[in-house]
Amino acid sequence: MTLREPESVDLSTPTGPMRTCIYRPLAPGRYPGLLLSSEIFQITAPIRRTATLLAGHGFVVAVPEIYHEYEPAGTVLAYDTAGADRGNALKTTKPISAYDDDARAVIDFLKTHPTCTGALGVIGICIGGHLAFRAAMNPGVLAAACFYATDIHKGSLGAGMNDNTLARIPELKAELLMIWGRQDPHVPAEGRAKVYAALATAGANFTWHEFNAAHAFLRDEGLRHDPELALHCYRQAIDLFRRKLGEGDQTTVAA
Repeated sequence: MTLREPESVDLSTPTGPMRTCIYRPLAPGRYPGLLLSSEIFQITAPIRRTATLLAGHGFVVAVPEIYHEYEPAGTVLAYDTAGADRGNALKTTKPISAYDDDARAVIDFLKTHPTCTGALGVIGICIGGHLAFRAAMNPGVLAAACFYATDIHKGSLGAGMNDNTLARIPELKAELLMIWGRQDPHVPAEGRAKVYAALATAGANFTWHEFNAAHAFLRDEGLRHDPELALHCYRQAIDLFRRKLGEGDQTTVAA
């Protein structure tokens, strides 16, 4: 499925305008919506390619700048030490409530977008995996794909490094796809076990996969990228979203 040129919109949030990139099919019609939460580096080239891949399978994909309060619109942090240091510093500067407000802003935008069916899912990578996990607690979110979600096991996301994600797991109504790399130092075996136990105890609807892979194996830049595994995992996520959200209605003319 071919795509329109990506669009940028500035969504209103309690902490200021949030630049958000929209990827959607060229073919007329309405499609399910996806909130894609990025790594700490914001909307990099690999994240744009992920958004393109998802939109090409029949979704309206919205990708917000997760640090919009602290960086000028359009800022992309480099995949280097300086970029990682800046992204990690902002990760624990931004209040957890602001991350949640951002997710609601994107969800509300997608619900009312003229080319979206209103059926919504969330997907995220690294910190974005954690943000997608929390976004899945919003009413109306039907499915979530979380790739090596950082800090859930430590409760260390946001200002004060004291998030309540584990405690809020009973609020989850969406079906979850949880994907991890066993060689990921950011989420060690004991951390993964803690998250699994919390989901199982709460009776959450989830599928769990651990692969022999490093952190950032999905990112198609760098030596940690595993192309075959990435393709396999993308297929699982897309299958989940199609099953839970449907495949859209191409009989309505798109705006």
